[in-house]
Amino acid sequence: MTLFRYARPDDAAEAFARGQAPDALFIAGGTDLLQLVQERVTRPAEVIDLAQVLDAEIAADAGGVRIGAGARLAEVAAHPLISGHYPAVAEALLATASPQVRNLATAGGNLLQRTRCLYFRDVVTACNKRDPGSGCSALEGQNRINAIFGGSAHCIAVQPSDFAVALVACDAELDLAGPDGPRRVALADFHRLPGETPQVETVLAPGELIAAIHLPAECAERRSRYLKVRDRASFEWAVCSVAVSLGMDGETVRDLRVVAGGVATKPWRLTHVEAALRGRPLSEAVITAAAELAVEGAELREHNAFKAPMLAGAVRKVLREFARA
Repeated sequence: MTLFRYARPDDAAEAFARGQAPDALFIAGGTDLLQLVQERVTRPAEVIDLAQVLDAEIAADAGGVRIGAGARLAEVAAHPLISGHYPAVAEALLATASPQVRNLATAGGNLLQRTRCLYFRDVVTACNKRDPGSGCSALEGQNRINAIFGGSAHCIAVQPSDFAVALVACDAELDLAGPDGPRRVALADFHRLPGETPQVETVLAPGELIAAIHLPAECAERRSRYLKVRDRASFEWAVCSVAVSLGMDGETVRDLRVVAGGVATKPWRLTHVEAALRGRPLSEAVITAAAELAVEGAELREHNAFKAPMLAGAVRKVLREFARA
């Protein structure tokens, strides 16, 4: 059994102070963290419950929509401001986990969930993300679910959040709060590439937490879609996913975001695909050529090479749906 202290701060200042201590971890819904503690993947000295600290409101503001980090995933997916104006976000959430998990998991916590790499969750094998300096077993081992983009010689673990992929496609930003005050970062810049320090997964400073997610009004004017490919129909993580937000001028693509999930160490902008589509019509020839560019820069391994044609097919499928609409 892993023993740890439990704290439930009454205000943010106490949470920030406690969160700076070595091996202290924040908890909100707990759907990911408690599994990791039970499996001894992580061994916190103190767990800090944010129930009294996090805002759960979902509301329009002057620049778009603000989602409090404490909002439950089910509430976000069902909210008319989200389902009506940011459909890719709602679709991604409804494809996440199970209804029971979505009723408990929080918006901020989902963005911080840990990887599903087999070796990260197997405490008897080497994993640089779990035990820095021990090695990466996935590089030459069973890497079917691992990344083909954004990996390093130290880690090829996938960032598993469906929500994050759709949010990046919608140009979402995060309001962070901590001992040094508030700041805002683009979600596209929030998750770090593994490099030589795969255990450092985000730009959060010690004691800092996600306070809110901001969806800009400009994205609400674009059409959006999220497609998830997985091994079974429910309660399964993406083998490959694609989120697209698309703005048109008549028959011509004005602006767009194409983001892949399940294939990279962070939500992955497919900039080659975007460049091939911008300023052009969504004809079959344009879509086919653009989709083939989805695999530019991919680094394939023995067990995950199938993800390249799968990703190109997923991009093509979503773009064809826009063309038919």
